[in-house]
Amino acid sequence: MVEYVEKEAKAEKVDVWKIKKYVCKVKPIDIYTGKNIIVLNKVEAQEHDIYSGYRTEIRHDGKSIIAIVDVSEEIVESGEIGVFRDLAGWHKLKKGELIEVVHMDQPESVKFIKKKLDKGSLNSYEIQTIVKEIMQDRLSEIETSAWITAAYINGFTDEEVIALAEATVDSGEQLNLGKKPILDKHCIGGVAGNRTTMVIVPIIAAAGVYIPKTSSRSITSASGTADTMEVLSDVIFNMDEMRSIVLKAKGAVVWGGGMKLAPVDDKLIRVRHPLSLDPEGMLLASILGKKKSVGAEFVLIDIPVGRGVKVPYVERGNELAKHFLRVGAKLNMKIEALITDGAEPVGNGVGPGLECIDVLEVLEGRGPDDLRHKSLIMAGKLLELCNKVEVGRGYSVAEGLVNSGKALAKFREIIGLQGGNPKVKTSDIQVGQYTHTITSDVSGSIFHIDNKVMSKTARIAGAPRDKGAGVLIHRMRGDRVEKGDKLFTVFSESEAKLDFALKALKELEPIEMRKMLLGSIQ
Repeated sequence: MVEYVEKEAKAEKVDVWKIKKYVCKVKPIDIYTGKNIIVLNKVEAQEHDIYSGYRTEIRHDGKSIIAIVDVSEEIVESGEIGVFRDLAGWHKLKKGELIEVVHMDQPESVKFIKKKLDKGSLNSYEIQTIVKEIMQDRLSEIETSAWITAAYINGFTDEEVIALAEATVDSGEQLNLGKKPILDKHCIGGVAGNRTTMVIVPIIAAAGVYIPKTSSRSITSASGTADTMEVLSDVIFNMDEMRSIVLKAKGAVVWGGGMKLAPVDDKLIRVRHPLSLDPEGMLLASILGKKKSVGAEFVLIDIPVGRGVKVPYVERGNELAKHFLRVGAKLNMKIEALITDGAEPVGNGVGPGLECIDVLEVLEGRGPDDLRHKSLIMAGKLLELCNKVEVGRGYSVAEGLVNSGKALAKFREIIGLQGGNPKVKTSDIQVGQYTHTITSDVSGSIFHIDNKVMSKTARIAGAPRDKGAGVLIHRMRGDRVEKGDKLFTVFSESEAKLDFALKALKELEPIEMRKMLLGSIQ
């Protein structure tokens, strides 16, 4: 039975539209899709002017679900609606239950996306509408990707970046500590290792300043900060739990995806990732929106520059830094951006467990010099930025907090509050029992260590899923090596994965010597 229902125009200035709806019986399909997709009988759907790729509203038990349509003459019969296992589970849809299928008109956002494709600038209302309809699942991934593509090709004005950052904040919950100042930091990525966050947070907290750090998991790297911290403690907390931890310890290192902070950004990243599209305007809005969500007033941005990372040249890094400062000021945040050396990994370990060892060793007053030095610079700059210490004294104050053991004590407190063992030692951290060391074929000096190849090798060996998998680098760029000297060791929790990693290395160039000769696999 088909019904025609008139709806009144809503406050969002949407025109009056008609909805066509009909009733179907649920037919569960035992497949996971990870998306809201339904299958309608092709002939019946066409009779109701519904085609593959259209969006529909499903009404069941007083709830409304937005889904994308697929059609088939074989999977479902007339009067049935195919519901995939994840969608059925999320919304408790059972076989044979009656649900309404409602044909929806095109979302309002589509005309705004076309406007951006035509090189137009969007106002705050238009961007807020796009974000709202993404969160409501009213936009398909094709439509969302069209907006991302438009931003990539045509760019964003500062006003658009600010509007998207504010809409990103409004898309989820916000952390309100009722305390000031609130500090934060972010690295735009691309450098293997580089676990500065886990050193900086306890230094800042030990200095008596609040730093509620939400971090990401790995997408293409060997480990994200959240993956590495997870070796030592839990990282998944709700907003109230995180607030409690930060109010007690003044710092935390948690997975941002475990809370509802800026959730639209997670949706955008999932669409951007397959083509590695990272429009600058969306990058700024994503980073600064998340910082604003935790109430950050003072933010340090790490922009690694060098061969093989996102920003290859210093000039481009300076442009990006100025953009961060300009937009941050309009969002009432004081930003400092550091152009750092991203030409090679930071620290010795690449992979969750190995990176944890680096962090603990640095906080114990030893460990990799590059990770220690970079972390102290950044922690010192943050302390200066919020006027906790005088300009020029930040590094020495940060160093003093490490040398005195106060930063390590604070880190152990944070680990304990996050459910880990506050007495953990580096010897407690399990690394993969299957190992192979790569040695140098020649005598010479190391010219380049490839971030991407090191990360890829660690991932093939099992990182970040296998916490003990990864790569331990024995020599750094500029080091003199003799024939037979150790270059790096691959760790894996699986003999088969180690074998895959070693086979991959035969086709890769992880370390470049002055004479372009590679290490050998023996």
